[in-house]
Amino acid sequence: MNRRVVVTGIGLITPLGTGTKKTWENLLEGKSGAGEITLFDASEYAVRIAAEVTDFEPAEYMDKKDVRRFARFIQFAYAATDMAMQSSGFKNNKFNHERAGVLIGSGIGGIERIEAQMEKLLEKGPRSISPFFIPSEIINMASGYTAIKFALKGPNSAVCTACSTGNHAIGDAYRIIQRNEADIMIAGGSEAAITRLGVGGFAVMRAISYRNDEPEKASRPFDADRDGFLIAEGAGILILEELEHARKRGAEIYAEVVGYGMSSDAYHITAPDETGDGPARVMAAAIKDANIKPNQIDYINAHGTSTPLGDEIEVTAIKKVFKDDAYSIPVSSTKSMTGHLLGAAGGAESIFAILATKNQVIPPTINLDKPDPKCDLDFVPHKKREAKIEYALNNSFGFGGTNSCLIFKKYSD
Repeated sequence: MNRRVVVTGIGLITPLGTGTKKTWENLLEGKSGAGEITLFDASEYAVRIAAEVTDFEPAEYMDKKDVRRFARFIQFAYAATDMAMQSSGFKNNKFNHERAGVLIGSGIGGIERIEAQMEKLLEKGPRSISPFFIPSEIINMASGYTAIKFALKGPNSAVCTACSTGNHAIGDAYRIIQRNEADIMIAGGSEAAITRLGVGGFAVMRAISYRNDEPEKASRPFDADRDGFLIAEGAGILILEELEHARKRGAEIYAEVVGYGMSSDAYHITAPDETGDGPARVMAAAIKDANIKPNQIDYINAHGTSTPLGDEIEVTAIKKVFKDDAYSIPVSSTKSMTGHLLGAAGGAESIFAILATKNQVIPPTINLDKPDPKCDLDFVPHKKREAKIEYALNNSFGFGGTNSCLIFKKYSD
């Protein structure tokens, strides 16, 4: 029998605020984290808007030397982990460090460091490249640096599956604990790709919104006037723990992880399969893993990026899995407020699903002013909603056709 896994710590850094409390309160109030880009001069760009983290001070979590050495996504990951460790009680409790591991992913990694070092190379030659360049930007260093700072000697890995990254990291960590390879896992995603190349690359694909005059209305999942996602940054980190281990130390339990699914579209490098086959199969796999029926899901935190094709296909997939029940299950896209955190989305949105079950309240989908007739589910428009939630499902889908799904259950003894 697989061991039970619970969530005992959470840490959030999002465009809605640094810290879990600040982000959650702003999310429930339906606030937008969007604005004009300030992280670089975007005046010549076709897209000049994003959802930036504006209140983060890395020196509050790391020494100044490490702030200089490590990319912004690593700073986010470590700071969010510090918050999660604080909320779990592990910063003050003794535990077996050889049974504690880290699995933090990123979709893109330290792209701003790559840009900066390339400029040095072109201007001054190869000897100008910093010896800290590679460790400052590689994706697994979020896990590596975190493990070093907290002396975590168990499994140490990283996930890089585009926008499915955060969900995959949590799901894979869940499996590690189930298999008795660790008792504690730090898991989630971190991203900081609001850079010249990051924004420019997504813009030329026409994947992101061009609504420069109204940034707070740019992310509008399931709305008929949606024109692409709003690029965002941040981190969402969870502490996963074996249930009896958590009980013995009297930990606060936020939720239980009960289902995890993975699938591939095997269709196209960026476009989703129009039949919704891959997303439907990943939700069905997670529901099967949780050993529940589809109609037991009480809330779906949708991938819901605000792209014309993606939102419609997710609705199609939900209808395939839930059939007539699809119309009675509340679905919301918190990306309408946070923007799309890319590799960090699954981590942050898993926390939103967990807090929804814990607090029995559903965050809204804002900017749903003109619902797309093809997107006709209950999207909890504009305002939060109190609801009875026992099981919450979180979807994340990524380029390359990679799909992930997690199911969280309201914890009870």
